[in-house]
Amino acid sequence: MSQFIIQTQRLGLRNWIESDIAPFVSMCQDPEVMRHFPGVVSEAEATTYVRDYQDHLEQHGFTYFAVEELSSGEFIGFVGIKHQTYESPFTPCVDIGWRLKRSAWGKGYATEAAKECLEFAFGPAKLKEVYAMCANTNAASEAVMKKIGMEKAGSFVHPAIEANSPLNPCLAYRIVR
Repeated sequence: MSQFIIQTQRLGLRNWIESDIAPFVSMCQDPEVMRHFPGVVSEAEATTYVRDYQDHLEQHGFTYFAVEELSSGEFIGFVGIKHQTYESPFTPCVDIGWRLKRSAWGKGYATEAAKECLEFAFGPAKLKEVYAMCANTNAASEAVMKKIGMEKAGSFVHPAIEANSPLNPCLAYRIVR
């Protein structure tokens, strides 16, 4: 049995393991990676996120999966689906999200993995719809949303981001099975 829950031609998506934490922390402390978020996150916050992703997988059968590049076995970030309950016109919902380290950018990895995550969402996970959210400044993520067939559902002020931040309003995209 494979360690991967989802596999693409170039990527393996799996549960998080302890050795993912250090590169995840490093990725989340890279100001360029975190440019479309309120800021970098501490080691403790990143570790808490990993534990949350592990718990979410155990409870729901899906999460923001750790992504491994098959050719190198290297952890490169996350892509997956996860319940979101923060206050917005689009929540509660399951959203699809991704965050990859800089060296993995520009290779089509986010799109490749996100397409397979949608297949998983509408197949084994039996979801009827999936949302995606990003800061209005995040043109790269918005492009991925469009490439995977999502349509713009609207915009909103994210409650975890200061209302007058240049990151607000955030964009919401949606796809229905």
